[in-house]
Amino acid sequence: MKRYWLYLFISIILFPLVTCKEEKKKMSDKDIGEQKEIMVRVNKYLVKKDVELIESYIDRREWEMEVTESGLFYQIYEHGNGKPAESGRYATINYMVSLLDGTICYDSDETGPKQFLIGRSNEESGLEQGVLMMRVGDKARFIMPPHLAHGLLGDERNIPPRSIIVYEVELLEISD
Repeated sequence: MKRYWLYLFISIILFPLVTCKEEKKKMSDKDIGEQKEIMVRVNKYLVKKDVELIESYIDRREWEMEVTESGLFYQIYEHGNGKPAESGRYATINYMVSLLDGTICYDSDETGPKQFLIGRSNEESGLEQGVLMMRVGDKARFIMPPHLAHGLLGDERNIPPRSIIVYEVELLEISD
């Protein structure tokens, strides 16, 4: 009788482990391909919805903005006559970062100007792309979809997951 309980106990414990292992083996290349295709469709849908939100936001404000191939919306609304920004040089900017609902996340009035090495920093890729289109003295606004900003997780402080952010930027200085 003790053996019966021992076998029953072992069966109950091992069955789920063996079953899970077998299920993993059963996933074919076709199943994996189908899962990837679903993820691609979901991503395309989310990007499309982000673009619709951004375009609606721009229309309500009657801004004239352009968009890059990467999806960065930008407008240089005041032109300076200083040095152009270049990769490998330091940019110093005044900035304000907000969400589409108007919530201000970060502002150089509170934190001071931001300085970063263009092309080698941990700044948002959308910010680096935008600054590279500027000259010292320019003022611009950039609207960054999540993939050019803080992605799926946000910044874990002031920017929520999958947020579209708006940057107001003034390029103060380019230096070595």
